[in-house]
Amino acid sequence: MKLILLLALATSQLLTSCGSSTSNDNTIQPGPWRVVLQAQGQEIPFIMEAEEQNGKTVLYLVNADERILVDEIKEEGDSLKIRLHIFDADLIAKVEGDKMAGRFTRNDLTKRYSVPFTAEHGKTNRFKENPAPATYDFSGKWEVTFTKKDGKTYPAIGVFEQKDNYVTGTFITQTGDYRYLEGQVEGNELKLSTFDGNHDYLFTAQPTADETLQGEYFAGLYDYETWTARRNENAELANANELTYLKPGYESLEFTFPDLEGKQVSLSDDKYKGKVVLVQLLGSWCPNCMDETQFLAPYYAKNKDRGLEIIGLGFERTKGYEQAVPRLTKMKDRFNIEYDLLYAGPADKEAAAQALPALNHVLSFPTTIFIDRQGKVRKIHTGFSGPGTGKYYEEWVAEFNKTMDELLAEKI
Repeated sequence: MKLILLLALATSQLLTSCGSSTSNDNTIQPGPWRVVLQAQGQEIPFIMEAEEQNGKTVLYLVNADERILVDEIKEEGDSLKIRLHIFDADLIAKVEGDKMAGRFTRNDLTKRYSVPFTAEHGKTNRFKENPAPATYDFSGKWEVTFTKKDGKTYPAIGVFEQKDNYVTGTFITQTGDYRYLEGQVEGNELKLSTFDGNHDYLFTAQPTADETLQGEYFAGLYDYETWTARRNENAELANANELTYLKPGYESLEFTFPDLEGKQVSLSDDKYKGKVVLVQLLGSWCPNCMDETQFLAPYYAKNKDRGLEIIGLGFERTKGYEQAVPRLTKMKDRFNIEYDLLYAGPADKEAAAQALPALNHVLSFPTTIFIDRQGKVRKIHTGFSGPGTGKYYEEWVAEFNKTMDELLAEKI
């Protein structure tokens, strides 16, 4: 009888053990995961890579050459809460073996934003695993027009590189770029996607009989635009240094805003007198601001002893200062920002223009204002073309370095 009971107990434990291996244990296996977001009836895919670092699991969001570190993962109830980089957004996930499912949520919007997703371990194909051969080459430079739901249009430049079915590229607009896009060409159909932790984009297009492109752009849960394009190696946008300027009668800026410790900071403070000052209009929610900050933070650390100061003015998607401080602090810590960060108001272009009344408008986050040692505004750059734009970014870096070297070389 005792033997029968022992066998029964052992069998029960074995079944329990076997059952646990296929249960929702929320263990993220190392290696690639193919993630698919569902929004507007579309699949928006991206690749996520899991690694073990210092005894804990971290993730990387992969878009073309970019890898965005995600290292805040914790259990909440029966799910994992994956905080997405510097953004006020999460993946809420349940993991079972090589499958994952849950929702992508953004917490910084007035509208509810919650998108379902699924993920499968070991998959590296962004779109189809075995696509039909490409019959069209989208490589090159394109003059693009986007059309919003209300019929308003705006120009852009598309730059794509294609090898067989694989394609990368981006769109550059007057206010910034759509960062690292990666995708596939199957037959003559183009598909590109990206996910930076706060923005989920899908672009599709096909050529027409006259060699122009007709496409669609799905931005997450709510935004939809159409776009057309034609090849044009000479396509250009308006000069980003001429879009924002001082109103007549102004030579410089005046402002006072609180820093992350609550201290009021003014541009007229002694700390900035006789210095070259960059004023960076930014938001922790803004991916182009993230790209610019990744450049400015190490630049400041290297050049601050030359008589340089940078002031970051944060315009945040929060209800006020108390909520904004943690968002800006996280950004400061992530990018090792040594320069001053101030809370300047809500993430609204009109509010930003009111906060800085000397400007004709605020067209974009980021906007970067160059002030010389005399306190005069010498240049204002609207928007930012980040490293995903290739030569456009390299040209911006060269122009920035030239401008800064000239300003820093000037005497008081």
